[in-house]
Parts: sequence; C-alpha cells; structure tokens
Amino acid sequence: MALTWIRTHDWDAGTWRNRSACRDTDPELFFPIGATGTALDQISAAKSICAQCTVTRECLEFALATNQEAGVWGATTEEERRKLRKSWLADEQAAAG
Repeated sequence: MALTWIRTHDWDAGTWRNRSACRDTDPELFFPIGATGTALDQISAAKSICAQCTVTRECLEFALATNQEAGVWGATTEEERRKLRKSWLADEQAAAG
C-alpha cells in the first residue's frame, strides 16, 4: 500500500474526527476482541464504515503517529499498521530532513 502522508499533522487538532464516518458508531465495533470468528465480522464491518469515510488517511496517520496498537484505525487492523509503521517512520524522518 503506497501512501502519501499528510505531513501537516492536521490530525493533531482533532478536527478530522468531527468529519469521520464513525463518529456516531458504537466504538466497540472498532475494537474487536481477537482476530478470529466474530471478530473478523466486526473488523469487516468497521472497515466498511472506513471505506465510506472522507478522513481515512488522517485517521490512519493519527494511529501511526500515536502508535495505536488496538482497534481498526484508518481502515487498518493492528497487524496492518505494524507493517505500515516502519515505512511511515522512515518517511517522517526523511521529511524532517
């Protein structure tokens, strides 16, 4: 997954949260217990909400920057974010120059 990061860190202000598709959804949907069985259905449902969201990239960058280890953020699971975080950190360091 090749991403161009926001770099302005607008996610830090929290304003993106006011525009999120999940803002009126039960937060428990985005924090399934485990990664098998009904948790897979929950992850799929959370990601379907993310797919309709206009601030998915901000959400994902927030999760990477703040090292969110649990839940679905920016349409990614914990495992998916672990894989993305290494390249995100490298990109952040390169941008800082």
